[in-house]
Amino acid sequence: MSFSVAHAQQGPTGQSFIDTFKTLDSARWYISDGWNNGAHQNCTWTKNNIKVDNGHLQLTFNNTPLKERKFSCAEIQTKQRFGYGTYEVRMKAADISGLNSAFFSFIGPVDKSPHDEIDFEILGKNLNEVQVNQYISAKGDNEKLVPVPGGANKAFNDYAFVWEKDRLRFYVNGKMVQDVTDPAKLPSHSQKIFLSLWGTDTLTDWMGPFSYTTPQTMTVERVAFTALGDKCQFPTSVACKLQ
Repeated sequence: MSFSVAHAQQGPTGQSFIDTFKTLDSARWYISDGWNNGAHQNCTWTKNNIKVDNGHLQLTFNNTPLKERKFSCAEIQTKQRFGYGTYEVRMKAADISGLNSAFFSFIGPVDKSPHDEIDFEILGKNLNEVQVNQYISAKGDNEKLVPVPGGANKAFNDYAFVWEKDRLRFYVNGKMVQDVTDPAKLPSHSQKIFLSLWGTDTLTDWMGPFSYTTPQTMTVERVAFTALGDKCQFPTSVACKLQ
């Protein structure tokens, strides 16, 4: 049953995986490089701000000017699209107000698809919480702020969402913090997986005043995806608990 549900989506090509970043797998990951996402973003994506060191992926924000932006930032995204299943990251957020440390899935017009998205976003203005959200055909407004005990920037924390046809659950450190069952609020299109660190000096109501002084880093220890019906990818995975 799970197999047929997963393949009822449009275009999922990715299979279950775990990445612990011994290297950056160029077959899996595409590095955003040389552009930005619009006027709200005060930095340009650059491959120079992506580094793998001792089993950790580091995404850096710094004041290196690039093209029309005064700052540089970092993002990677999967080359393949993924469908229903469990999406997980173990990461430590960057520090300052005005930055967004994000783990999310996304698909949109650039991939000739409606805009669907599922988000974990840690805003530097309040590192004691993470914002969860989802978009369906470009409609969001499903934000919820969830506590991150001890602070999202002080230690590594586990963030996961379990996406099924009829349900979407968000988890922080193994605890379910949001459960969505309203069909109108459930994305349906297969999506790419993103890790990104970026900044703004205009979206202050949402992300806080921009307060850069020194380079900042978002550090990722592990990313995993477990398709519905597949064996979980590591012992402490949320997918293991659900099986």
